[in-house]
Amino acid sequence: MPKAATRQKTQTKTTESSTNGAGNAHSKKSESNDGAAVTDSVNPKVSQSEHKERRQSQKSSIKNVEPELLGEMLYQMVLGRIFEQKCAEVYRIGKIGGFCHLYIGQEAVGVGSMMALKAGDFVISAYRDHVQAMVAGMKPEAVMAELYGKEGGVVKGKGGSMHMFSKEKNYFGGHGIVGGQIGVGTGMAYAQKYKETDNVTLCFFGEAAVNQGMFHESLNMAQLWKIPCIYICENNQYGMGTSQKRAMSISSVAQKAEAYGMANEFVDGMDVLAVREATLRAIERARKDNLPTLLEIRCYRFMGHSMSDPGKYRTTEEIKKYQERDPIFLFRQTLTEAKIISDKDYEEIENRAKEATDKAVKFADESPLPNEKELFTDVYA
Repeated sequence: MPKAATRQKTQTKTTESSTNGAGNAHSKKSESNDGAAVTDSVNPKVSQSEHKERRQSQKSSIKNVEPELLGEMLYQMVLGRIFEQKCAEVYRIGKIGGFCHLYIGQEAVGVGSMMALKAGDFVISAYRDHVQAMVAGMKPEAVMAELYGKEGGVVKGKGGSMHMFSKEKNYFGGHGIVGGQIGVGTGMAYAQKYKETDNVTLCFFGEAAVNQGMFHESLNMAQLWKIPCIYICENNQYGMGTSQKRAMSISSVAQKAEAYGMANEFVDGMDVLAVREATLRAIERARKDNLPTLLEIRCYRFMGHSMSDPGKYRTTEEIKKYQERDPIFLFRQTLTEAKIISDKDYEEIENRAKEATDKAVKFADESPLPNEKELFTDVYA
């Protein structure tokens, strides 16, 4: 039986400790808080130690997961990475317009959590949603066509990058208003309880949304009414270009659930299996007891906030430190050492992902633009 989530202890200013029981790494933080360069101090030995610790943890975790599922999780992560890299490429030549927020570096969060769900469970998210949409079951072709604003897109080219949606796949957005989806996700979970299902809702948001009133109102109601909602804070440590250290009075997002008596857990988001295990614990709590959970999943985006963001507020050293803990590289190493996959297997996974992405681009290129009549369909007033 999955263990209950542990509560995160109050953190000091200089050290952040994990409490999910899976051996999460400790990381030293800079004490500076007086300007734009509020970044992690880089210690190669600490980074190497963290990487080794996560590998040991993953080696223990894979024993409880079917090899086929492990392979599919790796494929979804690789597909997400290659797909997003292609999105950046076609954006630069003007085939994708408007805002475009990439998931590069955060793949373990979406894959680890969403692949723990069962049929009938709901997912709602913010605007960094391309990879999550594919994990939910939407075809890469339809996702890319949506990015192009084409008729073959998941919502006929009307939503674009930030508004992936599929009622059939129980994926309800893609929301552009910071924190807006948290209230909607709370309502979705309430409906699941009202209808007496045993399904749950995953509600994704970034750490900047935690400072919105909607977050606090929703957590209060969720715990008060006992609804099966799992709130997942994808803490990539920057709200657009603002470091969390400059915007949040306490560094622990998970700890904020304490105010509402809610179960909470801090998770290493660079470890796909740690994410999966924490999500499974939260799912069990939600299905059995209709109780919500707040998961703070600490991750890092390797790109800027969006394609228009050059990311000058972060040092090259800081980015490199997190790239050394690349969630795909870490997972691949673990599976290879455990003889779950070989180098040839990984090459085949990578080729499949490249082929799927190329097919998606071809489909998007050839898909027609929406008919003008579509301006008056699917409109709610």
